[in-house]
Amino acid sequence: MPRALKPLPITTTQARQIWLHAQRLDERAPFGAGAQAVADAVAHLGYVQIDTINVIERCHHHILFSRIPSYRRADLRHAQSVDKRVFEYWTHALSYVPAEDFRFFLPAMREHRREGHKWFASVKPADTRKVMRLLHAGPLTIRDIEDDVLVEKEHLWQSRKPSKRALQLAFYTGAVTISERQGMLKTYELMTRHFGWDKLPRPASTREITAYLLDRALRSQGVVSLDSICHLDAPRKKAVASLIAARVRRGELVPIAIEGAGKQEHWAAPASLEASGEAVSPDLVHILSPFDPLIIQRRRTNLIFGYNHLFEAYVPKAKRKLGYFALPVLVGDEIVAALDLKTDRQARKLLMQKWTWVGQGKKTAGRKELKRKIEDELDRFERFQLA
Repeated sequence: MPRALKPLPITTTQARQIWLHAQRLDERAPFGAGAQAVADAVAHLGYVQIDTINVIERCHHHILFSRIPSYRRADLRHAQSVDKRVFEYWTHALSYVPAEDFRFFLPAMREHRREGHKWFASVKPADTRKVMRLLHAGPLTIRDIEDDVLVEKEHLWQSRKPSKRALQLAFYTGAVTISERQGMLKTYELMTRHFGWDKLPRPASTREITAYLLDRALRSQGVVSLDSICHLDAPRKKAVASLIAARVRRGELVPIAIEGAGKQEHWAAPASLEASGEAVSPDLVHILSPFDPLIIQRRRTNLIFGYNHLFEAYVPKAKRKLGYFALPVLVGDEIVAALDLKTDRQARKLLMQKWTWVGQGKKTAGRKELKRKIEDELDRFERFQLA
């Protein structure tokens, strides 16, 4: 048997630079502008998470703004509803994903169609027939259905409207898609009619999905681990590990030992390692969403940035350390602060609830200049919030 390759040691600074380059957070406007930029950003990242919290702008808009300085909310609508370059489906959470990746999600849709969905087990066939009959007449929002008899919720986030549950089940089975959003109001449309298809594309095989998950992570993360590739999808780890081993044998991937990672294994493509010597400009500032791909995997962020983000929206106020909806602040290649912000849309201003220095931001030397840079970015962020 061939001898196992010795992992290549890299510092956390190198790992940060590789990851930031993969996330396209090492330059100001990597994707250009407009709906094309939105489609390109989603295609590169692989997904952009959707969430309902709107104490500031919802996270899908925020994540795109962090990589598209001229971003407008209408650009996402155009990419979804007009160009149809992105669509909504479940990754580790509800997300925008590239339409070109549709066939990788078809097996999950078919499984839900065959076996049901645990969140919508109470949906009655009559409710499904009702919403599908209405959908055949044209696109539909939940506000278009007024004859529902409300039922008890089975969990906190579930709707009391049977028709909404039926629409959501139809979404997960791939019968319908979300063709447009106005705020969080979704317009449902038949999948084939939305995309102009006579029939659905050919679904990806299990092997193709494994390769897709690995390639998506390598493209958007640079340095990967089994945990980062299979975030909240542990059953796929075995197949992904086998594919990684095959690519290492072929010289397509290199085993990596990140400083401080202990026994946790990492890998990278040789081309990604070439970017590790390129420092990120210390003048580049990003106020990030807590759902940003750079932040959402907390352990990975802690390992590589030395920053353990606390999401405290569901923590009692007296026990919060960073605040209800703290936003990490990236300056250059360091996370230096967490800002708990709130948008007062009536008064048209951004409110600072709490400012917490973290990491290098705790050092007093140079803090005045660091604060000035962050405040300049806050001005830009406020204009985006209120636009």
